[in-house]
Amino acid sequence: MPTSGKTGLPAADPDLGRLRDFVRAFVAGLDEPIEARARLLRDLVARDDWLPAEYAEPDPARYRQYLLHCDSAERFSVVSFVWGPGQRTPIHDHRVWGLVGVLRGAEIVQPYRRGPDGSLLPASAAQRLEAGEVDIFGPDIGDIHSVANAHADRVSVSIHVYGANIGAVERATYDEAGREKRFVSGYANRSLPNLWDRS
Repeated sequence: MPTSGKTGLPAADPDLGRLRDFVRAFVAGLDEPIEARARLLRDLVARDDWLPAEYAEPDPARYRQYLLHCDSAERFSVVSFVWGPGQRTPIHDHRVWGLVGVLRGAEIVQPYRRGPDGSLLPASAAQRLEAGEVDIFGPDIGDIHSVANAHADRVSVSIHVYGANIGAVERATYDEAGREKRFVSGYANRSLPNLWDRS
C-alpha cells in the first residue's frame, strides 16, 4: 500500500464512516457508564483505516492536538493526539472525564496524586498503552498525569474523548511541587473533516 512521505502512514482514502458511526454511538451512550463508552473507543482504535493523514501529522517541536469532532452542545469532543519521537506532556489535569485509545505506536502514562504537603507524587507505576488499548481518567478517579510517546524513533497517535470541548477548557499544568499554571489548549487544526459528506 502506498504511504505518505511525511509520516509513513497509509495514504489510502480514510473510512470516515467509522468515525461517524463512533460519534453516533457515543451520543446514544452518553448516559451509560464510562466503561461502556470506553468499549466504543476500543472498537474505533481496533482498526487503523479511518483517520485522515492531515490529522496524524507530527510537529518536530511539540505534540499536536487535532479536533476531529465536537458535540454541538459541547458535551464531548474527539481529538487525535500526534506524538513525535520522544515527545511528552508536562504534568497536567483535565477537569472533565476522559478516554484515551492508542491508534498507532504506544504511550506511557504516569498518573499523579497530591501528597500531604500539596506536592505531586506518582500515584502508581507508569502504564504503557499499546495500539488498541484504552485508558480512563477523570476528576473522581484521578485526573492528573503526564503522557509520553513510548517510542524514541517513531510517531505515535492516540484518539482522546473528553467530557467537554477540551480545547476551550481552562485547566492547568503542574510542577512537582504542585504549583499550577493555567492554560487553554486550543487545537492545531487548519481545517475540519466533514463527517457527514457521503458523496
